[in-house]
Amino acid sequence: MSELKLLALDKDDLQIISAHMQDSVFKAGDIAWTPRRGDFSLVVNRFVWEKAVRENKGYERRRAVLTFKRVQAVRSLGVDRSGAEEVYALLALRFDQNGEGPDGTVELTLASGAAISLDVECIEVQLADTGGVWGTNNLPAHGA
Repeated sequence: MSELKLLALDKDDLQIISAHMQDSVFKAGDIAWTPRRGDFSLVVNRFVWEKAVRENKGYERRRAVLTFKRVQAVRSLGVDRSGAEEVYALLALRFDQNGEGPDGTVELTLASGAAISLDVECIEVQLADTGGVWGTNNLPAHGA
């Protein structure tokens, strides 16, 4: 399968990226925030759900980069940036619009009650697989 490259410019697009990012894992050291440029990014090991649904055999993870543009502020809950090797699992992306304009907050919901909130001028998100494909026998599961 070819590398995935997606762009989100509205709430519906963001839901598609969220579905592809579900169960991605990343280390705290793979978080980058450049306030001057307004860029926030995560380098993740993405679980390839599109292959898991289509083929009922081995699973894959791929190295990918998730980049948010036009970010004005970043807040987090339960994320220890000083522990660069600490691993987090991304469950979903959600956008809460402020009033009538395009600005709002993108929330990255993480496992174990952690979260990252990004105040954005508008939705502008890129997901790009960067290579590094490997097989796994582990299918992510969520407890009730």
